[in-house]
Amino acid sequence: MSGLQKTGKSSDLRKRIIFTLLMLAVYRMGVQVPTPGINGEALTAFFDQHAGTLFDMFNMFSGGALENFSIFALGIMPYISASIIIQLLTVVIPQLETLKKEGPSGQRKITQYTRYGTIGLSIIQGTFVATGLQNMVGPGGEPIVLNPGTPFILMTMLTLTAGTSFVMWLGEQITERGIGNGISLIIFAGIVARGPSALINSFQLVKAGEITLFFVPLLIIFMVAVVAVIVFFETAQRRIPIQYAKRVVGRKVYGGQSSHLPLKINIAGVIPPIFASSIMMFPATIGSFVQVEWVQKISAAMEPGSFYYYVCFIMMIVFFCFFYTAVTFKPDDVAENLKKNGGFVPGIRPGRKTADFIDNVLTRLTVVGAIYLSVVCVLPTVLISKFSLPFYFGGTALLIIVGVAIDTVSQVQSKMVMTNYEGFMKSGGKK
Repeated sequence: MSGLQKTGKSSDLRKRIIFTLLMLAVYRMGVQVPTPGINGEALTAFFDQHAGTLFDMFNMFSGGALENFSIFALGIMPYISASIIIQLLTVVIPQLETLKKEGPSGQRKITQYTRYGTIGLSIIQGTFVATGLQNMVGPGGEPIVLNPGTPFILMTMLTLTAGTSFVMWLGEQITERGIGNGISLIIFAGIVARGPSALINSFQLVKAGEITLFFVPLLIIFMVAVVAVIVFFETAQRRIPIQYAKRVVGRKVYGGQSSHLPLKINIAGVIPPIFASSIMMFPATIGSFVQVEWVQKISAAMEPGSFYYYVCFIMMIVFFCFFYTAVTFKPDDVAENLKKNGGFVPGIRPGRKTADFIDNVLTRLTVVGAIYLSVVCVLPTVLISKFSLPFYFGGTALLIIVGVAIDTVSQVQSKMVMTNYEGFMKSGGKK
């Protein structure tokens, strides 16, 4: 916190933080803009009736946009789903893998494909949502759609697609010109924005006697414990010692110093739970709006709280932990770079042996990280669902909040370090 107090001294960092806050404010304003043709009162009553179900989880990730059925009702999930598809195809299609290795130019091309995929998924999801809304009614039997028909479906599909495209653009602008990861911050802002309403709902449950007053301190202690566990694992590292060989160039001796290669226990961060949640939501969204018997049975089996939901959710988390780690961290490249710079792991031969050693360590760390993510995301949700509390108090929401906060603060501190070095050079009379 002492470092964050100095952010005002850096004009560039101050501008980035202000820009990020303004973009998040624009997003929150868009959440309040409703989609035309919807009976707001009937929709609100419908969500109140289905509190604690799959719709509540959708609403959490959209920051309340789904409950208002705003222009941002689909949120950023189509973009995340498109990113998953593109990353999976990168492993399968050689052309995409070649593009990824081309550097910034190839990455821009892959980003463009991700945008196209986001538009396509938004059109599909928007059409399903608009079609399903026409068949939905409020608790009193009042229709949610005022004027159903093809014009409503087209208008809603275009509105939701445009809203998702705008949210995607906001996220990219925050990443490029602000501070932190824009997509993660948008999800973070949506979850945090629902915090006050979740607390109010909890107090109402206490007043109504559905939650005993004795249970409230236990809930607070439980949440603090979960946050402490998340902070511990997100900052924990396995440091592999690195020794650099001495090199004689002319009359000078270079190298010989010791260093370490830090490997986080959870290299993938909050990506696996977000990816897993988006995958679990996509088929469930279709099943929630398609009134077919066998589709409804599958949708009911995959609702949060069911055994099959938790099994599939854990499998998805474990898969994306290994997949994202394999995509972002290449032991062969690290071993090759160490070899080129005269570095080696004590007791391990440079080259292939070093790559195998790093890969074995990384695999063990990923197993621990996957278990940690599964426990944090599933166990609190299982326990809290027994007491009918909002999903806001679940492990997935807390993991995203704490993980994104740690990542953003780390980037702010990195910018501060750069600013301090610049000030040190200026104080020495050098530019």
